[in-house]
Amino acid sequence: MQLSASDGALVVVDVQNGFCHPDGSLYAPGSEAAVDPVAALVDRAHEADVQVVFTRDVHPPEQFDDAHYYDEFDQWGEHVLEGSWDAEIVDEIDVRSDDHVVEKHTYDAFHQTELNGWLSARGIDDLAICGTLANVCVLHTAGSAGLRDYRPVLIEDAIGAIEEDHREYALDHVDWLFGEVATSEALTMGE
Repeated sequence: MQLSASDGALVVVDVQNGFCHPDGSLYAPGSEAAVDPVAALVDRAHEADVQVVFTRDVHPPEQFDDAHYYDEFDQWGEHVLEGSWDAEIVDEIDVRSDDHVVEKHTYDAFHQTELNGWLSARGIDDLAICGTLANVCVLHTAGSAGLRDYRPVLIEDAIGAIEEDHREYALDHVDWLFGEVATSEALTMGE
């Protein structure tokens, strides 16, 4: 896959302390294992002048108080609360001032965020997606991108999961239904 500086972006999903650090509220070793490959992709994107978009899963403590059905705290317990260390991007990732950071409150980075408008305004069509969790926020963000006519490509060796079969399911599902799968090695960046 060629990720162009003119119409491509690297999307880094939820590489946050709460998921990737051993002290995080929803720590998974598979998420921690994705940190170094993600950091390497971010460095490559910066060197190639490819836009980097970070998503941060952030929940106000009262977000699900009046929920009819959708309640992530029921599913996972309280996690990545607004203003917490849990919600911050891990220190190993180089987040620069010209990177775009999207705060999201659901699994889908496009749901009730500015992401679609931000990408459209910049003429971005191709998205290389990495981060965590494969079968949750990565999958739902990639699906939403595909439905909006972006080209979502999951970078398989830079995606974390709780269980390996969860990761394999997400990769197979994306590749079959609405996107593509590639390795970091197969991804080239820049013009």
